[in-house]
Amino acid sequence: MFDENGEQYLDCINNVAHVGHCHPEVVKAALKQMELLNTNSRFLHDNIVEYAKRLSATLPEKLSVCYFTNSGSEANDLALRLARQFRGHRDVITLDHAYHGHLSSLIEISPYKFQKGKDVKKEFVHVAPTPDTYRGKYREDHADPASAYADEVKKIIEDAHNSGRKIAAFIAESMQSCGGQIIPPAGYFQKVAKYVHGAGGVFIADEVQVGFGRVGKHFWSFQMYGEDFVPDIVTMGKPMGNGHPVACVVTTKEIAEAFSSSGMEYFNTYGGNPVSCAVGLAVLDIIENEDLQGNATRVGNYLTELLKKQKAKHTLIGDIRGVGLFIGIDLVKDHLKRTPATAEAQHIIYKMKEKRVLLSADGPHRNVLKIKPPMCFTEEDAKFMVDQLDGVLTVLEEATGTKSESVTSENTPCKTKMLKEAHVELLRDSTTDSRENPSRKRNGMCTDTHSLLSKRLKT
Repeated sequence: MFDENGEQYLDCINNVAHVGHCHPEVVKAALKQMELLNTNSRFLHDNIVEYAKRLSATLPEKLSVCYFTNSGSEANDLALRLARQFRGHRDVITLDHAYHGHLSSLIEISPYKFQKGKDVKKEFVHVAPTPDTYRGKYREDHADPASAYADEVKKIIEDAHNSGRKIAAFIAESMQSCGGQIIPPAGYFQKVAKYVHGAGGVFIADEVQVGFGRVGKHFWSFQMYGEDFVPDIVTMGKPMGNGHPVACVVTTKEIAEAFSSSGMEYFNTYGGNPVSCAVGLAVLDIIENEDLQGNATRVGNYLTELLKKQKAKHTLIGDIRGVGLFIGIDLVKDHLKRTPATAEAQHIIYKMKEKRVLLSADGPHRNVLKIKPPMCFTEEDAKFMVDQLDGVLTVLEEATGTKSESVTSENTPCKTKMLKEAHVELLRDSTTDSRENPSRKRNGMCTDTHSLLSKRLKT
């Protein structure tokens, strides 16, 4: 990416520009269709039929009915409507720290949002613990964390039934993004699906951030949990149009028929319009033709190995987790207590930006560095990013006295005071000249003419 001054940045977080920024084949497909025809979805057009066929071919057979929308938020809102219409139930089980969109119906089921605002949890919303085996209730040393976390959902269902309530749906990202790059333990989703189906509810897999080959081996993230797990509804969005607003809900014929029997016709003016579908088809072609799934596996494995070496070197790194090009770096002040290093994470983000590497942090404590770059991310990009991170961490740990050689307890009063004072000074003073651009040195200045942005890049 480039700012208004032509400075080059390495984008490590943009899962919207899925196949790469301004990919020429995507641009060409959009332009060609716009020159020919773009209209609302009441007019029949081959693109929407072809696109639905191509999408359904990537999914398990029972997921065969597509509803096109314009955003992931629209898709998740429609998924809730489908689920509630199916059995006439209303209640929704969601995961703690989850985020599913900006519409009112989705803020209600997104603890990531409503726990920060003035809204209170609605009585029809039930929050299950995040299946986090690093920082959660049941950790990696538990004999069966999948069953333990699934039993929490089972108890929620039982309590809801005892209160006269009925479960419409369980909704979860196949890998939790805003919750801190969380990968549920194997078997968790299967067990949850069993309990939810037993209660007359449906399982909604939110693939808005993590779909379209990001995990590498599979096209959809939910597929990595095994062939015996198939959601009832899948939502998709962000990467679907490589920046063009297009999204979709895919479900079973049974659920679709129950929805249509309500008498309320589903219509979306722009959902599935000819241009959006042309763009979506181009993205699918690029993923296949450029072997971006294979790239996600190769580069993701390489990047993970590099980061694991950094974990052994830097005490601030508590955990490295992820699959393919979806990776989280959990920063901690104390390995035993796993105390979130929130301030340090923010500091690292801004120092990396000075080095022209774009990172961001998420999780309930905003201490998890998230890595989910465009799928064309290379091993060279991975090496460059890790080298810059190594440098930032080294300076930070030297300044705060948290180098791996140190055996002084952080609980010692003088140590704590020294750390705080050193850290405050570090955050005040920049140790890197912001005019230096290692990214430019690596790749050279771009010779093309880029559109200048009206505002500076912000993380």
